[in-house]
Amino acid sequence: MALLILGLVLFLGVHSIRIFANDWRTSQRARLGENRWKGLYSLVSIVGFVLIVWGFGLARQQPVVLYVPPLALRHLNALFTLLAFVLVAAAYVPANHLKARLGHPMLAGVKVWAFGHLLATGMLHDVLLFGAFLLWAVVDFVSARRRDRADGVVYPAGTVKGDAIVLVAGIVLWAVFAFWLHGWLIGVNPMG
Repeated sequence: MALLILGLVLFLGVHSIRIFANDWRTSQRARLGENRWKGLYSLVSIVGFVLIVWGFGLARQQPVVLYVPPLALRHLNALFTLLAFVLVAAAYVPANHLKARLGHPMLAGVKVWAFGHLLATGMLHDVLLFGAFLLWAVVDFVSARRRDRADGVVYPAGTVKGDAIVLVAGIVLWAVFAFWLHGWLIGVNPMG
């Protein structure tokens, strides 16, 4: 469990710098240069991610049950993850209404993904992983929207074409991940 927690602290910690230490981040980017800053940021993120994966795998070998969710919540989680994939796609597809409305659809997608998984799983390691990501995404979303308002950020208007691309991309990516990759990468077949 310690590796999982360390990974979460590193990964979410580095992704929280802009929330809690934006002035420090700005000064470090200026001092180190953009490329060195991004390199260090990426290195810490990758180390944190590897520790999360490794720690989660180890924690799954000695599960601690906190609660047993009803089977229906596992099915509901499939809908939550579908919505999460659509929201993440909206972060990358230009001129869509989700991006125009939310500003940060990836963070919204992380919130939905984490919440759905908290409903569907009940082990301590699950609650640590998904609870940490949910808390981080909520705080980061609020912080990012506050920065947007302070900076007068306006996102481009959405179009039907952008929305269609978001929906198709999100649904296709969700299906590939849910039906094939999740079982292969995570070891749990959510559709099986």
